[in-house]
This record gives sequence, structure tokens and C-alpha cells, in this order.
Amino acid sequence: MKEILMILVSAIFVNNFVLSKFLGICPFLGVSKNLKNAIGMSVAVIFVMTMATAVTWPIYHYLLAPGYAYMQTVVFILVIAALVQLVEIILKKYIPALHKALGVYLPLITTNCAVLGVALLNITEEYAFVPSLFNAVGAGVGFLVAMVMFSGVRSRVETADVPKSFQGLPSILIAASIVALSFMGFAGVVDGLFL
Repeated sequence: MKEILMILVSAIFVNNFVLSKFLGICPFLGVSKNLKNAIGMSVAVIFVMTMATAVTWPIYHYLLAPGYAYMQTVVFILVIAALVQLVEIILKKYIPALHKALGVYLPLITTNCAVLGVALLNITEEYAFVPSLFNAVGAGVGFLVAMVMFSGVRSRVETADVPKSFQGLPSILIAASIVALSFMGFAGVVDGLFL
């Protein structure tokens, strides 16, 4: 239980895919303008990350590892693309406003390197099936935390009076780097919790 809790907390705070590994930056910068859209995108990413792990882990261990491990990236991307299509169909049918608001960023989950990164990291770290699922959920919740936090920061930055040369994307990137720096402090806290 301690190992699973450590994996979960580390995935959310210390090894946050957006703020420490800088994966998934495209939707992070593109959808974080609006809190509702940020939460909607994050929930979709949590679902896709968790389901992708649940599908790719057994595919790798039972089909690819015995001689076809070199195919893992291609197979994982195909699985992720199928799951994103499922999410898009569900959102279009049941939550059309969110589907329209997410626009082009929803299909981009397919190429979101954070989703693929979680699936590959689970294999690289040699996690068993259940810890892999907790790592995926933790990474997704970490994505949600980063999106929600940055949505609030971004709303403040966009209304601030900044010099003309820093308006727009430069001020957003500076704010993102400061938020990322703040997450570096969690490494010592999490290490202290599990000693």
C-alpha cells in the first residue's frame, strides 16, 4: 500500500508530467484559458491515460515483450488514438458544448506525449499492473492540478499590465515556468513523507 501511495503522490506532485517533465504542453497552453475547459480536458486526459495503461500494459507484457517490443510505440499510439475517438464520440453526443469548446485540442490528446509517456514509463519502470494504473491516475490528476492551477494564474496574467514585448505568449510562458518551479519543492516533502 505504501508503494502505491508513493507512486500516486509522486505522479501528482513530484513527477508531474506537465510541470516537471514538460510533456503535454500543447493542451496545457491551449486549453488553460478557461477553467471549465481545463477541467473538461483534464477529465478526458485522466480517462485516456488510465484506459491506455489498462490496455497497453497487458498488450506489451503478453504480446509484444516476447519478441516484438520494438513495436510498442506504434501499438501504444494506435490504442491511444482509439480511446480518444471513443472520448470524442461520447462528448459529442452527451456534452456537445464541451466538445465544441475543446475543439482541436480534443483530438490532440492522441498526440499528447504525456499520455504516451505514462504508458511507456510504466513499462520502463517495470511497474506491475495495479501500480501502473495508479501511476496513470496520478499522472492524470497531476495534469488536472497543473491545468486548474495554471488556469487561475493565466486569468490573472492576461488582465495584468505587462510591457508590450511580454504581452501574450511570453508572459504565459514565464508564468508557466514559475508554476513549474513551485512544484520542485514537492520533491523534498514527498521524500520526507515516505522515509
